[in-house]
Amino acid sequence: MISSRLQLSSRQLASIATAFLLVLSIKAGGAETTNAPAAPEADLAWKEVEKATQSPAPPAEWQGKQPTPEQQAKFREQMAVRAGEAADKAGAFAQKYPSHPKAELARKKHDQMLSIAVQLGNKSKIAEMEKLETEKLKDPNLSEDERVQLRMRATINSLRASDNPDIEKAARQIIKEFPKRDEGYQLLIQAADSLEADKALAIAKEIKAANVSDELKQAAEELANKLEAVGKPLAIAFKAVDGREVDISKMKGKVVLVDFWATWCGPCVAEIPNVKKTYDKLHPKGFEIVGISFDQEKDALEKFVGDKSMSWPQFFDGEGWGNKFGKQYGIHSIPAMWLVDKKGILRDLNGRDKLESKVEKLLAE
Repeated sequence: MISSRLQLSSRQLASIATAFLLVLSIKAGGAETTNAPAAPEADLAWKEVEKATQSPAPPAEWQGKQPTPEQQAKFREQMAVRAGEAADKAGAFAQKYPSHPKAELARKKHDQMLSIAVQLGNKSKIAEMEKLETEKLKDPNLSEDERVQLRMRATINSLRASDNPDIEKAARQIIKEFPKRDEGYQLLIQAADSLEADKALAIAKEIKAANVSDELKQAAEELANKLEAVGKPLAIAFKAVDGREVDISKMKGKVVLVDFWATWCGPCVAEIPNVKKTYDKLHPKGFEIVGISFDQEKDALEKFVGDKSMSWPQFFDGEGWGNKFGKQYGIHSIPAMWLVDKKGILRDLNGRDKLESKVEKLLAE
């Protein structure tokens, strides 16, 4: 899931260089630890570290076109391995040449590359990353800001690397450690986006009652308003990019999936085969889909839906996260899949989970 409020993973944009923004080298110029001349062997080893930690260039065949989600995933996997290897080189250098003028910079590069490796999904580096973060947290001179940032970075790295991340559990641990800070509650509101409506509403009310910033209270208020829309008619009407007039209030007798998505959203694109499978099977029985696109380029959207044979109507206003219906209904993370029953009533905010069985159940009512 990709969020406008809290980035648990890098937002996948059209440019792969942007999508992998974190894979950067630290600029040279770290503090020197000694004035002793460096040995030629150490200098050669340092050049290897610099080479290993340089920013990667995207594949030449990606020039001028959007890479597929599969290509991005493969590149990400390659970069995860590369970052882990770079961390090893930098760490080995710092350990072997502790008095070298670049030793401190090597330690910084090791820490950064290790963090990047975990963020990109290198699971073999998780234990090493956790050990490093634990050691840093033992420093009694850390300020609260530094301690919170360290814990949040470690938590997010672990969530990214997990096959089944428990965001709520992680958020509550941060809140327990730093009850007067917003960071844990920010993570908690992110968790609420993927929970069932009743539990998510309880979290929204919890955050509204907590001692948090006005901005976070407002976000919780928006979430509560969205959740309280369940059980009520859903007012969405627009002219689709292909000219069709769409009005959910006039689609009674149909079960409607409202899909908030974007072509640049990897998790959204990954859901398309399942959505199409459900649509092809149940459309003859009264299942419809209405797409709410968060794209900013109309031509790219039209080409994508054409290539993928997505025959349902799409809303587009080119505003990205400022999307009209996204703002109206407090959509801060995508994909978001809502199900509307045959009476036009919003019934489910988590249609992504067990979509086919949920649609069949609503069609049977």
